[in-house]
Amino acid sequence: WPGSGGSRGGIAMDLFGDLRRMNKRQLYYQVLNFAMIVSSALMIWKGLIVVTGSESPIVVVLSGSMEPAFHRGDLLFLTNFHDDPIRAGEIVVFKVEGRDIPIVHRVIKVHEKGNGNIKFLTKGDNNEVDDRGLYKEGQNWLEKKDVVGRARGFLPYVGMVTIIMNDYPKFKYALLAVMGAYVLLKRES
Repeated sequence: WPGSGGSRGGIAMDLFGDLRRMNKRQLYYQVLNFAMIVSSALMIWKGLIVVTGSESPIVVVLSGSMEPAFHRGDLLFLTNFHDDPIRAGEIVVFKVEGRDIPIVHRVIKVHEKGNGNIKFLTKGDNNEVDDRGLYKEGQNWLEKKDVVGRARGFLPYVGMVTIIMNDYPKFKYALLAVMGAYVLLKRES
């Protein structure tokens, strides 16, 4: 960065200097451009929710409990069509009451009752025991309402960026600041 003297303060001064040199019309244009990017991303996300039937159509594997099927940092694509029955062997993403983060594990047992009610038990492929210890107090089985989605595809290690940003919040804020500054200061040619 020319003129910055190699310091972070110099870089910040360059950014503010660029902002001051912009006229109001350019600044408004850049702010609107940034708002369009954010709203487009939100529309794509909401569209994926409608198409997949899942409240969270894309998730990142956060632990090694599903190795060797999925590794930490793999990006999973989910669907959650309610008329599609859950079967043993399927990999599901579920939420447990009292926990914020969904869990990715395999269905190992399914109990179907005559009235159509289905209950099932899950376990991580890399875990020694089933997930009853993860469920809420007194709960021994999951129900369809607990399922966020079922794994339909994945991209290996693409989600490591998310894990790094969660593990190092300062990195996340720095990356967001740089991206925001780039969008605001980028001039059309």
